[in-house]
Amino acid sequence: MIIVLSPAKSLDYETPPHIAKHTIPDFVDDAAQLIDELRRYSPQQIASLMDISDALAHLNFQRYADWSPKFHADNAKQAVLAFNGDVYEGFDAKTLSAADLDYAQRHVRVLSGLYGVLRPLDLLQPYRLEMGTRLPNARGKDLYAFWGERITDALNAQLHRNKSAERILVNCASTEYFKSVRPKRLDARIVTPVFEDWKGGRYKIISFHAKRARGSMARFAVENRIDSPEQLKEFAVEGYAFDPAASNDATFVFRRRIGD
Repeated sequence: MIIVLSPAKSLDYETPPHIAKHTIPDFVDDAAQLIDELRRYSPQQIASLMDISDALAHLNFQRYADWSPKFHADNAKQAVLAFNGDVYEGFDAKTLSAADLDYAQRHVRVLSGLYGVLRPLDLLQPYRLEMGTRLPNARGKDLYAFWGERITDALNAQLHRNKSAERILVNCASTEYFKSVRPKRLDARIVTPVFEDWKGGRYKIISFHAKRARGSMARFAVENRIDSPEQLKEFAVEGYAFDPAASNDATFVFRRRIGD
């Protein structure tokens, strides 16, 4: 079983990692091609391309200038320790043991606009490049065209290496990022957890809570060495509970009702 997550826009390079073990991303050469494309853009063009503030555009202009195909502890940090958004607050990798992170290395993948697919301990240099960015490149009009089938093939390779009785991909990524995966080419059953909160008289997805819950789901699977979809139904973190009536074989719905 593999769990896929989205990356985070926020990054933490101030907190020292609690482990030294690391790996190098598989698609460094591809990332270098995208960096070459991005280095052609001025800060003003980056702001327009990514719909971000001038301050963020200048920050990322410098990040692209500083980026190097050589990864080491002075310019990079393990991906799950560097990402710092809602999903990663739920995953809370800094409190996972070395054994847990080793397990995550085999069973968790982060989809990335710049790096394609990241393992948790892959070194990550600071960047911002969302998968939905319409960045023209040598392979097409956007990042979906650039990555093509590479991401799906990488996930298939890991699914086969894990040698599970049943190949399962748990989609805890956003729609934007999971569009980079080709489901028909994927040699696995896809299960998508959905997290809903009671609000305004009905259950609905609240983005902030759902993102955090996706990270918590990944942590739950890692800590408990989950290897089947049925075990995922036992997830009961922060008040969520599996709702069989709202679920089906492809979509597992977890709901919580805190007050009315």
